[in-house]
Order: sequence, then structure tokens, then C-alpha cells
Amino acid sequence: MGLLARLRGSRALRSEFADRAALEGEIARLRGVYLQLVKDCLIGAAYRDPGIDHEQSGPQTPVFRSELRESGLDWPVTAHSMIGNRRMLNLWEVCEDVIARGVPGDFIETGVWRGGACIFMRALLKTYGVTDRTVWVADSFEGLPPPDEEKYPADRGLFLNRFRSLAIPLEEVQDNFRAYGLLDDQVKFLKGWFKDTLPTAPIERLAVLRLDGDLYESTMDALRALYHKLSAGGYAIVDDFHIPACRQAITLNPWRASVRKGSSFPGDAHANRLITCLARRYTTAAAGCPSM
Repeated sequence: MGLLARLRGSRALRSEFADRAALEGEIARLRGVYLQLVKDCLIGAAYRDPGIDHEQSGPQTPVFRSELRESGLDWPVTAHSMIGNRRMLNLWEVCEDVIARGVPGDFIETGVWRGGACIFMRALLKTYGVTDRTVWVADSFEGLPPPDEEKYPADRGLFLNRFRSLAIPLEEVQDNFRAYGLLDDQVKFLKGWFKDTLPTAPIERLAVLRLDGDLYESTMDALRALYHKLSAGGYAIVDDFHIPACRQAITLNPWRASVRKGSSFPGDAHANRLITCLARRYTTAAAGCPSM
């Protein structure tokens, strides 16, 4: 039984909130308090987890800088997500929207680091009592692949595979889910390179597709395998649209054969590099969005 049903069944609450609208409002408030706390813990804001500014070269002493954490521009020392407050809020809004509108399908992130965004998606499903959606957690759990510069020239020089801090083992990510009480049968892990795992993943439909693969190759692999499974009215979020290689994968055409006629994939600079590229898939083009 979900939170809403349990609270509705409480005699004490029914007597205190005789007005159904007031009860619904209190449930929404409690849900928001919980999700706010989970979000702030996941990004390390609640305990001011120090981070490294990855755009600075040379030795650094990790420090907490709220402006960097707000925008997801540092790598936290211990926090479970590096996407920062704004992008986590974006994920919150998107997931709540597809739940409210009944857009069918599961949630997935491709490239999860310590699992924070996926943990938050599972927390959202739990607070709404949703039991018919799965959160898919797709990653190599070994870091990023070396760039295949011959096959994918756009990835030339992107040696993100050398950052061992990006290689988080599967067992550690599972432990992070467990720490929030959110490791259960509604969480499925896809371990391996995207080109090997995503085409055969037993995913029927998606409502939220969050891409965080950094490279042209990784982004293309995810789009080819998954975008055609995105339900009408669902969302695709491309975390790394600010990276030229990733942006090129979005703006080029080969993968778009899977897109329905009249669908749209708008770009959103959003403070130059934050939420990156957000798409809401429609059977007819969204107002003000470029057509395919």
C-alpha cells in the first residue's frame, strides 16, 4: 500500500483533516519534505560535502562551494550525485509530470556514477506509491570507455577513461541504494558497455530517458537502442549537451529514424550548460520547438 492510501486510511488523520483537499495538501507537503531531504543528501548539500572543481588544473583541496553544487559543476568527495541541485530539480519535475499525466513506461539513466539520480527516481516512485514502473540503472561500473577516435572522430581527445574516480563498482552503487532503503525489485541494473547491454535490455517502454554518457559514442549507443521506446509525452534528458561530442550526437541525424513524424527534440541551453537538452516527446510538434 502506498503512502497516500495509508494516510487516507488513518482515522486520526481523517478526523484532523475532515476536508479531503486539506488532507491531500498535507500529503503533498510531507512528500515534498521527504524528497527535498533525499535530494539534498544525494547531492551533498545537506552536509556540505566538499568537492573538486574539475575545470581547474593542478592540486586542489576539496571545499564545499554552494554555487558550484547548485549548478553541478564540481565532483563531490562522498555525495552520491554530481549533477547538482538544478538538474536534480529538473529530474524531479519531469518524473512527477509523467506520473501525473499517466505517461506509460519505466525510468532509465545511462551513465550513473554513484547512482544518485536513479536513487532519486526510485524515491519519487515510492512516495507516489507507484509499483508498475522500474528504474533501470545502466553503466559499465568500470568507468568510461577509451575514445574510439577512428570510428568516432568527435570523441578525439576525450580520455575520460583515465579518471578512475568515475569508475564506481556495481556493489557500491547497490549499497548506496540500500542506504536510502530503496534497493528492491523495482530497481534493475544493466552492467556493461551500452553497445552490448542496451539493445537487448528487456525494456518495453520508457517515460523518462536520462542520458549521461559524456561521449559521442555512448550517447549514440543509448539513443539508437532506447529513443524509439520513449512514450509519447515522455522526456529525454541529455546531461552532457554542453560537451561538443555529445551535442554532435544529438544534432546529427542517423539515430532520428526512430522518431515519429511530428515529434520534436528541442535544445535548451538553460544557463549555458546546466540542464542541457530536454525533450518531451509528442505525437505532434510542441509549440515553439524545431521539428525533426
